[in-house]
Amino acid sequence: MSRFEEAKEKYAAIGVDVQKALDTLKKIRISMHCWQGDDVLGFDSDSLSGGIATTGNYPGRARNPEELMADIKKAYSYIPGKHKLNLHASYRITDEKVDRDKIEPKHFQAWVDFAKEEGIGLDFNPTFFGHPKAADNMTLSHPDKAVREFWVEHGKASRKIANYFGEQLGMTCLDNVWIPDGTKDVPADRLGPRMRLKESLDDIFSVKYDEKNVKDAIEGKVFGLGVESYTVGSHEFYMNYAAQNGLMCLLDTGHYHPTEVVSDKISSMLLFNKNLALHVSRPVRWDSDHVIKFTDELKEIATELVRCNGLDRTFIALDFFDASINRIAAWVVGMRNMQKALLYGLLSPNAALKEKQDTFQLTDVLVGLEELKTLPFGDVWDEFCRQNGAPLDGEWFQDVKKYEKDVLFKRN
Repeated sequence: MSRFEEAKEKYAAIGVDVQKALDTLKKIRISMHCWQGDDVLGFDSDSLSGGIATTGNYPGRARNPEELMADIKKAYSYIPGKHKLNLHASYRITDEKVDRDKIEPKHFQAWVDFAKEEGIGLDFNPTFFGHPKAADNMTLSHPDKAVREFWVEHGKASRKIANYFGEQLGMTCLDNVWIPDGTKDVPADRLGPRMRLKESLDDIFSVKYDEKNVKDAIEGKVFGLGVESYTVGSHEFYMNYAAQNGLMCLLDTGHYHPTEVVSDKISSMLLFNKNLALHVSRPVRWDSDHVIKFTDELKEIATELVRCNGLDRTFIALDFFDASINRIAAWVVGMRNMQKALLYGLLSPNAALKEKQDTFQLTDVLVGLEELKTLPFGDVWDEFCRQNGAPLDGEWFQDVKKYEKDVLFKRN
């Protein structure tokens, strides 16, 4: 009997159908973020602003669309299944000189063609940073109406592009708004900027699109570099705005106080909303966007999605950028860990544990959760990789090292 067959028997003993879990996981598309490959620089700017910073100068950064696409394809080759690619508006591909308020679907046609070739979907984000008009750390809430209108037009143009992605690829595109707006020190006026932000968002979302093509999300944050004391687009602001306007309030795992965990928020959000959106990163003391590890919190996030029947209602995307390590390996580690966490949740006897909890057999719950940790999860993960033609753990990194030597190191 193979190790996988033995694992199936052990999971079956606690009421878990392993093959059903593998079949479910295969259908889940995770949105891999393009900006890990080039340190968030994009193709229309040479610097970052808006509380975003990357650290490190590991050789091999993608310098142009061709290199970035090649690296993305390489990363996908090590990740089981078919997924999505998350783009920022700053990654347009065009020889035309066009500012962000004038971008059009044609400026992203190369990405649509790439997605069709790879059999993937696309998600989108307007880019409210890394631009002269974002230098004050104020965009949609800027006191200057002309600046606000520029960014409103950018938001509208981005939603039009996202709708085009959905139409072309036959897969719903998530369009997510995050802005860096805030102040370094305690503000004299908290309400005014939030009133202006609300007005700007009302304008951006005034155009209605078919939700089959595009779904809208707004993303809050505690603070960022340069806006340590006040963030206009806080979680409370966006949660209320989303509820009032039928949008998704995207939860970024690094955008909360250190003692908060996103896993505890999922059930409440899914209870009151049709859909949920996640950006998964790993904060270390603050929103530092480290590559996600197979941590207890990551497993709890994924398990909560399973327990809440939220897998088909949740847009899962990754959001980290580390310039101190091999960028392709960062992608692969993060994507595979997200899949491992989802598999871990799918291999849990959630219904049986819920029944124990509801009948106050709490010792049984504790014992059951703890004994899950030593079941042969790794053997099931290996089988998932085999069934989807992906390398097992321990088999892909040497090929990345070869690509690094033959391709990445020659870029510098």
